[in-house]
Amino acid sequence: MNETPPLSSPESKESPSILLESGGFDRYMLHGRNEILYLLKSLIEHVCQITVFFGEKNLLLTSVIEVDENGLLLDYGASAEMNRKALEAAKLFCVTNLEKVKVQFILRGLTKVEYEGRPAFRADLPDSMLRLQRREYYRLTMPITRPLKCIIPIQPDDGFTDTVEVDVVDISGGGLSIVNLPERFLSEENTEIPNCRIDLPDVGVIAATLMVRTTFEIVLRSGTRMRRTGCEFVKLPGPMATLIQRYILKVERERKAREAGLT
Repeated sequence: MNETPPLSSPESKESPSILLESGGFDRYMLHGRNEILYLLKSLIEHVCQITVFFGEKNLLLTSVIEVDENGLLLDYGASAEMNRKALEAAKLFCVTNLEKVKVQFILRGLTKVEYEGRPAFRADLPDSMLRLQRREYYRLTMPITRPLKCIIPIQPDDGFTDTVEVDVVDISGGGLSIVNLPERFLSEENTEIPNCRIDLPDVGVIAATLMVRTTFEIVLRSGTRMRRTGCEFVKLPGPMATLIQRYILKVERERKAREAGLT
């Protein structure tokens, strides 16, 4: 697939940065049906506005209003002309953001349907979705009362594998920060730590290889000194990234509910 993505419209403030066919983003692609359904439902839950690019410099603004195993429904756009052209397009590039994470996918044609008494677009589920969740995007700082634990395997001199448990300070789809990592992992720059496990309460367990990137000392208000280490996930599988995103959304929903007094 080497088609040139459509250019941004004069009405848009910036380039759509369509990356689906640019290459180099395989690790951020979701292909599993359950992963795709979950991500589309999250777009509904967060009322994410989607910009749809098609043809030559054509675009419309919409949002996902319903999704199931058979496909998804999108709101009709405000422009009758753009709606008509969208129905004629064979390929549509969809771009949005979910909690500061870039999401993109391709729809292979639209049909017009009725939804709750108003027109809507129907499309088959996308074959894949790009969720570009790099370290510069949303990073969740862990609540002090509910820290995550990272289980790290170590190999003592006797040959038997043991484990050490460290606290996770923050986490994102790109990596995490932990405190008091054993010295043996800090002797060389860019040390890889395989077979680490992070239990995400009520969501699942992450199994990942960590790459040590930074380490520095912090001093707490109590005067206690701790060593904080920033680690990057190495080739994190799509299902593991989905679990992290699900956990982040869950914690943020709970936080917002507490702030609104709805607990």
